[in-house]
Amino acid sequence: MGNENNVKTITHYIKEFFEKHPNEEIDHGKVVDYVFEFIPKARDPWRSIRKLYQEGWLIQVRKGIYKRVPGYKGHNVLTPFPKEIKNKIFKRDNYKCVVCENGVHNGYEIHADHIKPQAKGGTNTLENGQTLCSEHNMMKKRYETTDFLGKYSKRMISLANKNKDEKTENLFKDILEVLKKYGFKTLVFAIIPLVLFLIFLW
Repeated sequence: MGNENNVKTITHYIKEFFEKHPNEEIDHGKVVDYVFEFIPKARDPWRSIRKLYQEGWLIQVRKGIYKRVPGYKGHNVLTPFPKEIKNKIFKRDNYKCVVCENGVHNGYEIHADHIKPQAKGGTNTLENGQTLCSEHNMMKKRYETTDFLGKYSKRMISLANKNKDEKTENLFKDILEVLKKYGFKTLVFAIIPLVLFLIFLW
């Protein structure tokens, strides 16, 4: 209950700041500083700003820059997959997480995930959906996709090294090099099933 009140208070100050600066393009860092003036230990005010954008209250001008137009109400970008599409995603992926292959068959909860997030223009289509277990769904939401794949690759390198599996270790080292070289963003996540397939063939 305390957390809910805290989130509402953070949101209140964020709205207050934007309402004092209507139609201005504002860096989210200034808004966060404003929140910290009133709530020094505010937890993740950045997320509250993103949520207001996702709910259609704010306009995202570009990365990290937001604007409030009085009376503006955009569409909520966080609408879930329709039930029919969600079921098709699960069926196509054999009711298994595309990363670890845990799923309904061995008692794991599964989720229909947007490969390209809705907040970045992703749609509720079969092609933009994939099945993830709770752990990998949370990891993808917590980190940018590049970070997620990087962390996963490091984990696999460590396991492969422990098992003296040089080929798999080199495969994931190559993936890390590609990430470092090109800095792929969200759509990188879509290559994970291919990576797993390559490991299987390896």
